[in-house]
Amino acid sequence: MSVARTIREKLTAAFDPVALEVEDQSERHRGHAGWREGGETHFHVRIRARAFAGRGRVEAQRMVHKALAEELAGPIHALSLDLGGPDRP
Repeated sequence: MSVARTIREKLTAAFDPVALEVEDQSERHRGHAGWREGGETHFHVRIRARAFAGRGRVEAQRMVHKALAEELAGPIHALSLDLGGPDRP
């Protein structure tokens, strides 16, 4: 299974998001630390879920990092996050 698909499935299971976008940005980092042939090393995730409503940025990031702990210890080199409650654009 692809890393992007695993990210989608784990975040969906953990947060039941109203919006979820997972973008593989690995090619933008070709030649940089952590980059591997075939990509799936650098990701940007945009997620909107009730679980993040009223939570601070750091707390919400920790929640996502916990859900993706296995991937962050392995195939994911970099993960940028855009998190918010369901009413955030």
